[in-house]
Amino acid sequence: MNLRQVADTGIEISPIGLGTVKLGRDKGVKYPTGFTIPDDREAGKLIALAKDLGINLIDTAPAYGRSEERLGVLLQGQRQDWIICSKVGEEFDNDTGESSFNFTPEHVRFSVERSLQRLNTDYIDMLLVHSDGNDVDIIKRYGILELLEELKKQGKIRATGMSTKTVAGGLLALEKSDCAMVTYNLEHRDEQAVLDYAAEKNKAILLKKALASGHICKDADVDPVQASFEFIFAHPGVTSAIVGTINPAHLTSNIKLAEATIAQL
Repeated sequence: MNLRQVADTGIEISPIGLGTVKLGRDKGVKYPTGFTIPDDREAGKLIALAKDLGINLIDTAPAYGRSEERLGVLLQGQRQDWIICSKVGEEFDNDTGESSFNFTPEHVRFSVERSLQRLNTDYIDMLLVHSDGNDVDIIKRYGILELLEELKKQGKIRATGMSTKTVAGGLLALEKSDCAMVTYNLEHRDEQAVLDYAAEKNKAILLKKALASGHICKDADVDPVQASFEFIFAHPGVTSAIVGTINPAHLTSNIKLAEATIAQL
């Protein structure tokens, strides 16, 4: 797959990224069916397959249970092959299955250092704020994107951004950083204005729930994944879509469909 630029950071990412929430937690997730967290052998094979298929972007977060810790081990010896995207702001309690949020500067610094340690790396390529939905308030009250810029200058992260839930938040995040992660799929088009802005201003867009977390259903004669990729990649603002499958066959099929779709655009 041809790599795509992340704003003016010099980072290049594949148009499909591997989401890793299913490597770290199985509570409080919004998938239509249950799943078993893969063991290290299965997870290692999945990551190797993703790499062979041309994926270089891997998405994680402190809120993804043990995902960061596991990646710190699973990616040993191949750090240079991956663009790692992680986050700050949301915490997940494995015991209760509940999330909490903390956007204070003190917690952000703590969270970044913890992620560096867990991931066994000296830097995080892309670091996003994990919003609770109050995007604009978080940005303005805590000065969080300015803090991430400071950490960027210190070499701890290479690109900054926010995983947003509102149009206003997505636009403000792009104004102040390199990237926004937004929801955009066949069933949710409310945030298209953020993608339009990104295309105009040369900012990066990562898509979450590009396949609606597996919930998209179409007519029997229409492949829902192909229809989804045709829709999302038709927009010039889309840089990469995060896919969270742990099924090797699904991953392979998704990549082939994405490649074919992009080649026709």
